Amino acid sequence: MTIRLQRILLPTDFSNYSAAATKYACELATRFDAELHLLHSLELHLTSTPDFGMGLALPKYISESRAAAEKSLAGVLDPKWSAGRTVIQAVVDGSPKVEIIQYARNQNIDLIVLATHGRTGLPHVIMGSVAETVVRTAPCPVLTVRPEGHQFVMP
Repeated sequence: MTIRLQRILLPTDFSNYSAAATKYACELATRFDAELHLLHSLELHLTSTPDFGMGLALPKYISESRAAAEKSLAGVLDPKWSAGRTVIQAVVDGSPKVEIIQYARNQNIDLIVLATHGRTGLPHVIMGSVAETVVRTAPCPVLTVRPEGHQFVMP
């Protein structure tokens, strides 16, 4: 059996946790000469009680949030690494749990490389786990990367 990875998806929330997954995604993309898809899901958390004039400010807020996400996404990869490689960047609106799965299906992704935040107990119950949902529902294999612990790197 030969494993072919042509398209690797790296969802990111721009955290240090995501940085750990970036190393793995880049190494796998290099070894398999695969496209690397960078994805950020822009999940807007608006207050449940609307403020007067909020409707006027909302489009500007969304536009500024999207521009900031696109700028951050452009800085995720080392320019030396990405030079000459196929890198596709996307910012989508919605819940990361849903958008990662939808993007993987729509783009025919072969592997998702995803960081875990390592929440347990009550924070896990309240916040949910993006990684857990993606692992259970993804249309392809998922590599989850924890920032602590054993890493498969050469000294």
